[in-house]
Amino acid sequence: MTARWILWDALFNEKAVFVHMGDTMAKAQELNVIRSGSIQYKQADIQETSVQLIGNTAILLNKIRLLAVVGGNEVTNPFVVTEVYVKQENGWSLGSMSFTRLLTQ
Repeated sequence: MTARWILWDALFNEKAVFVHMGDTMAKAQELNVIRSGSIQYKQADIQETSVQLIGNTAILLNKIRLLAVVGGNEVTNPFVVTEVYVKQENGWSLGSMSFTRLLTQ
């Protein structure tokens, strides 16, 4: 196991959900994608970021242009990535991450 994988495992809540273009996954499935390299994130150009705190919940919106390798093909897509974090007794954990592809390039 790599150190990066261990960090992701600790950050992701056990009940976390992940939404990618065309697929929804639970924590174990997302970790398998990371471990297997079936999606390799090469570069994310962050264009805008916002954070909203609502009680013990933090909602991060990141407008990005993502360069990745998916199924052996290099692709670039504009996304808004929504991350939802929940503060619990032992700190913050990721409860949801969704990639929404933008229609504009």
